[in-house]
Amino acid sequence: MIVYPAIDLRGGRVVRLRQGRAEAETVYADDPAAVARRWVAQGAEWLHIVNLDGAFSRITDHASRITHHGSRITHHGSRMPLNLQRLQEICAAVPATPIQFGGGLRTLADIELALTLGAARVVLGTAAVQEPELVGEAVQRFGAERVAVALDARQGRVAIHGWRETSKVTAVALGRAMRKCGVCYALYTDIARDGMLTGVNVAATAALAQATGLRVIASGGVATLDDVRRLRAQEASGIVGVIIGQALYSGALSLADVLHAARE
Repeated sequence: MIVYPAIDLRGGRVVRLRQGRAEAETVYADDPAAVARRWVAQGAEWLHIVNLDGAFSRITDHASRITHHGSRITHHGSRMPLNLQRLQEICAAVPATPIQFGGGLRTLADIELALTLGAARVVLGTAAVQEPELVGEAVQRFGAERVAVALDARQGRVAIHGWRETSKVTAVALGRAMRKCGVCYALYTDIARDGMLTGVNVAATAALAQATGLRVIASGGVATLDDVRRLRAQEASGIVGVIIGQALYSGALSLADVLHAARE
């Protein structure tokens, strides 16, 4: 089971939110690339980056003004959004470590930009609910290993637009639809537990994986090594990873101990 230390970006800084609420923010660092290097030095094999500013709005208008010249990227008009600059800096800082990136990716141009900046895999949330055909196009164009969906749920129903709205579709129904689109990977967050250190919802995560056939990466609420071990015990159900943020930043868990628990 892969452990993904989370680096949530807001205004270019590393922050953590409680239950996704913008007003419940704690700032942990001003240099995301340094944080990325720290997690990799401690053994991280992947990193999970979230553009919270993009999740709360969108980056499409910026992406449409960006062109590529080999390895060089030019942004026309205004400067490239700060969190996308941070993504590029993180990828440059830890070039051998794959990056999973999400937040505000709602067009093929957005997705292509994130991948061009260095992300190994993108995560689509709002787009999966509002434009499911886009997900299928992205999988066809970029490959199933590079496109995941976020099935972040509040009382079983998928939340969108930075979790500020709750859709009518259930996580299971959307997951099944995404599987038919060719998606292999999904992130699942029980929003009520995110950033609260109250324990991950292992049962719901395993049930989602079994019901959809997706490889599910658990997120939200990991507080103890037992959470990690319980997820690890459900690998046969389809749980393939866990994203951990608050527990690492608060010092409740060390990454070394988490990695050991995920592999034992």
